[in-house]
Amino acid sequence: MSVERHYFPGNNTPLGFFSYYRYILGQREAKKIICIKGGPGSGKSTFMKKIGAHFADLGENIDYLHCSADENSLDGVVLTDRSIALIDGTSPHMTDPITPGAVDRIVNLGEFWNEEGIKTNKEEIIDLNEECSEWYKIAYNYLNAAKSVFRSLEGVYDKAIEYSEIYKAAADIVDREYSTYDISLRPGRERKRFASAITANGVISYPETLFRNMKKVYIINAPVGYANSSLMTIIKEGAIYRGFDVESFYCSVCPEEKIDHLIIPELKIAFTTVNEYHDIEPWEIFTEEESSGETVFLLPEIYLIDLGDYMDAVSIEKNAPLIESLGEEFDILLEKAIKCLENAKTRHLMVEDMYIPNMNFTEVGKTAENIIRELMEK
Repeated sequence: MSVERHYFPGNNTPLGFFSYYRYILGQREAKKIICIKGGPGSGKSTFMKKIGAHFADLGENIDYLHCSADENSLDGVVLTDRSIALIDGTSPHMTDPITPGAVDRIVNLGEFWNEEGIKTNKEEIIDLNEECSEWYKIAYNYLNAAKSVFRSLEGVYDKAIEYSEIYKAAADIVDREYSTYDISLRPGRERKRFASAITANGVISYPETLFRNMKKVYIINAPVGYANSSLMTIIKEGAIYRGFDVESFYCSVCPEEKIDHLIIPELKIAFTTVNEYHDIEPWEIFTEEESSGETVFLLPEIYLIDLGDYMDAVSIEKNAPLIESLGEEFDILLEKAIKCLENAKTRHLMVEDMYIPNMNFTEVGKTAENIIRELMEK
């Protein structure tokens, strides 16, 4: 039975558009990477959805990589069973072949547009693109301000955190999960992604899809602004040192350093941080299997960790008004950023509307069918 996962390879962050596209599929492990070129409204997302759906219908495992500008659009599809990726290679995440021919190839959907028809809207397209860029800049400024508030929250929580208890909890997990494995001479690899993205429609995430087929899931409850980096980093490095690859899903506000979720695929163990922006209930995590012609839903072993248990209650109570005030300010700034992203999306959709009538989607569809036939041979 096909397992479909959904996540984001890039994100809107205080640092601007932040890309982890280089971690989608490595050159040495990939059988093929297809870089898809084309303009807005040229059908890149639909093209990839069609190919992904074909292989999902065959029962294969698929990763759907969503666009942080519009979560309903795709920026990539990974056919994980075949080590094949299709990636949107256009701005702001320009992707070009690294090993042309041997690994990578280009599919240019721009071959199927009416250039003369698009040119009639040249000035309006340029104006709208410039307006779109300006709204993104303003959004990123708001997100940067939100990050400053986030850091202030971290500072308040930091004074209350009993780090010795955090390290003890991490050591207990490492002992429970890794004690039977030796340190490896060949460390594992880390793949970086985003489980959540700040989009024009708000903070969007698909955490329940990431933990399918897991045997064990640790659900870690932590308030917004709580620095749980120490716990996740110890768990991550413990796996890597023992030769296990990991998937790290980073925080939208601190995309370079703060891990929200961690998966160790080979061990089928996952760790997920829950708060008001990315929540998940234990019953949402399940694996579907066929048994005697019927679909059976299996739940993994669940461990609940409340990081509030590792904080000084007196300090938290004393600073409760400040924590509430900072939380409200963070929410306000985030909402302002989202409104700016909404304005940017509106202008992008207007540009798409100028390309769509000038596209030959029949040829785009034929190209997708050709790619499917080609990939079926891999």
